[in-house]
Amino acid sequence: MSHPMDLGDDPSPLIGQCDAVIDFSLRDATLPLANLAADHGKPMVIGTTGHENEEKEKITRLSERIPMVWAGNFSTGVNLLFFLTQKAAEVLDGKSDFDPEVIEMHHRLKKDAPSGTADRLLEILKESRNLTDDELVHGRQGMVGERKDNEIGSHALRGGDVVGEHTVMFAGSGERIELTHRATNRVIFAAGALRATNWVTKQPPGLYSMQDVLGLTA
Repeated sequence: MSHPMDLGDDPSPLIGQCDAVIDFSLRDATLPLANLAADHGKPMVIGTTGHENEEKEKITRLSERIPMVWAGNFSTGVNLLFFLTQKAAEVLDGKSDFDPEVIEMHHRLKKDAPSGTADRLLEILKESRNLTDDELVHGRQGMVGERKDNEIGSHALRGGDVVGEHTVMFAGSGERIELTHRATNRVIFAAGALRATNWVTKQPPGLYSMQDVLGLTA
């Protein structure tokens, strides 16, 4: 079902008629929509990023009432990148001579950095080494000193009309491993969102990832 709405219209009557709620709007709109979805008992697919921790916690609590798929990226390829990054990090666990770095690039109009996809990649790397945000380094400038063993670098590039590029690098001594995904058409995100919607309508309440949808979780 689709229905035109103007800015400022109350979506509640339409949410009551739909099968699921898909939100790719703005960060500030997600929590109010999630509250409405929960009040109407409707499954939800969320693709917004850049949320503060308090917002994340409130949305997560709502998933106790309805099934939700929340992902920073809905492409099949990116979620395979998440899976491969986790496997590579597990193999290289404890090998401090492989330094992890995440590099992402998006179009010049993107407002948040790092991207939601890059944030998830950084989370995977942190979890694999039992690190915290204190070990993250977002860009480097000036006399920053030698790289620390537990450091994870994050770099955001902006320019042109780049749909999205993400590279996870494990830089070792004498060798370097790079895992890269490049999006060239935004249709992959829409296709993934529809796949997630069809899947989540058959699930019990809970918070799910796109990897759950694709069967990439253990």
